[in-house]
Amino acid sequence: MDKHNYPAISDYGYISDCHSSALISKSGSIDWCCMPRVDSRSCFGRLLGWEQGGYCQIAPPEPHEVSRRYLPQTLILETTFRTSEGEARLLDCFTLREGGKQHPHRQILRVLEGLKGQVSFRVDIAPRFDYGAIKPWIQRRHNNHSGDYYIVIGGSDGLLISNDFRLEMKDRHNLQGACHIKEGQRVHLSLLYRRPESLDEGWANIPTIETLDQRLEETIKWWHAWFSQGEFNGPHAEQAQRSALVLKGLCNAPTGAIAAASTTSLPEAPGGERNWDYRFTWIRDSTFTVRSLADLGYIKEADGFRRFIERTAAGCADEVQILFGVGGERRLHEFEIKELPGYRGAKPVRQGNAAEKQIQLDVYGELLELAWRWRQRGQTPDEDYWEFLAGLVNAAGERWKEPDQGLWEMRGEPRHFVHSKVMCWAALDRGIKLAADLDNHAPLEWWKQERKAVRQAVEEKGYDFQRGIFIQAFDHVEMDAGLLLLPVVGFVDYQDERMIRTTNAVWRDLEQEGLLRRYRAESHDDGLQGKEGVFLACSFWLAECLAYQGRLEEAREVFTQAAATGNDLGLYSEEYDTEKKEMLGNFPQGLTHLSLIAAAVALSKVAEVGGN
Repeated sequence: MDKHNYPAISDYGYISDCHSSALISKSGSIDWCCMPRVDSRSCFGRLLGWEQGGYCQIAPPEPHEVSRRYLPQTLILETTFRTSEGEARLLDCFTLREGGKQHPHRQILRVLEGLKGQVSFRVDIAPRFDYGAIKPWIQRRHNNHSGDYYIVIGGSDGLLISNDFRLEMKDRHNLQGACHIKEGQRVHLSLLYRRPESLDEGWANIPTIETLDQRLEETIKWWHAWFSQGEFNGPHAEQAQRSALVLKGLCNAPTGAIAAASTTSLPEAPGGERNWDYRFTWIRDSTFTVRSLADLGYIKEADGFRRFIERTAAGCADEVQILFGVGGERRLHEFEIKELPGYRGAKPVRQGNAAEKQIQLDVYGELLELAWRWRQRGQTPDEDYWEFLAGLVNAAGERWKEPDQGLWEMRGEPRHFVHSKVMCWAALDRGIKLAADLDNHAPLEWWKQERKAVRQAVEEKGYDFQRGIFIQAFDHVEMDAGLLLLPVVGFVDYQDERMIRTTNAVWRDLEQEGLLRRYRAESHDDGLQGKEGVFLACSFWLAECLAYQGRLEEAREVFTQAAATGNDLGLYSEEYDTEKKEMLGNFPQGLTHLSLIAAAVALSKVAEVGGN
């Protein structure tokens, strides 16, 4: 397939069971699916290799119109197809159940329902394991209870496929089928992930049609029960709630980790080298996520991630990386999958992420901020947790003078980034407050001394006195959208004149078609080639800043423009090409969604106080 014919990233919908994830196009095709975890090797992956990656498509072969939505308060995707003869809908979900945290179904369920007249559908299933490297062996089986079903075996992966419509083996590696759906009729396709040894031994537990319908209802109830825990009634409630559902989908149920995105190697620059694997949990993004979810009333996720970090670091501050695998893995070595051409020919396709070994000093502040918010909700750290937190504060006090790669993980020379220094200040500040609040033993005088020293360094070396603004890094006077985060931890007030001037400077210098870039890559060496798009989270940060500065009209304008970059389902990528009006980067991107929530909450709070 020609690279220009790949569907746009915005064509995709997202489903998850808080273990696995999949992307489904407007044409009813699962083009990306990783099971049994979000960071597993793909079993359908033509998103990154159209010819070899594999897919599972259900769509009318004749001309048709498409509309889609999520069933309200769920991550169940509904795609409606309209032909000249009728109308039918396709429901797609990972099935969920109580107890699925440890024992999930590991099942994609696809349900076709006739709405009007009659619609013909074609079904194509081409599983390809290990990012398309394995064409699995498909075998037809039969039992008297369920009729025909198929086992799919390749390497260490397997699928159990069952259905109640005509499906046949096209060859040893592909299935093909067809069905004609009349009004009121319903048919099913079940894709269960199984280890090959269980399938090869002839064991198979095929769900009945009644069971599949029951699992669909259980999944709807599961999402409704989770959704009902939240509370938000602001003017952008629908967008914030949809983003919350996406963030929940990115959570890993067994561990409490939160993936940054569900994909790898979707390019930040068309055809360029800025392609990364984001299916891991970054401390920074995850703490932002739990803050946003907590703002909407979803607090269990915050405690789950807090325990994940403490457990993964083995209670030792020296063992904190900037990112981990969603199961707590530390070795996330980056390598290139050379056989895959990449999305629209954008290479390289990467698995793993070399940022695992980077120094990013802001993580200390993120974790102390998480602990401080947890304490404000009435929780008390036990002795072991306090020892872990005190170790993080000590590390911030000892290391804040070092340069690092910063929150943008720049692969060039380390710098003394202002945001990183401020987050070290936040670690010390929150540590001091926690120690005082809990009356816990701590080297308070040293912590206070270092907190004062960090502030002094930032206000002297991280500040341009001529313009009256904070700057990206010591000796680097350019603007950086990360500066918009300085008020979040209270280093400077939103309405401080220095922050207002900095906000204006960031907006002026990094603005592109009404949206923000994170920095100007062409103005300095970030270790990479090519030009990236606008970074959507930064535009929402700007809206949040403007709102808390009392500049509501400007904030609403920026928010509206940023929110308009989402697709018809309310899903957002990492970046956006303002010239081609296309999404860029991994998708759906947690950082964008959580930043939308923070901005929506800010707009609502300020409007409430201001009365407009």
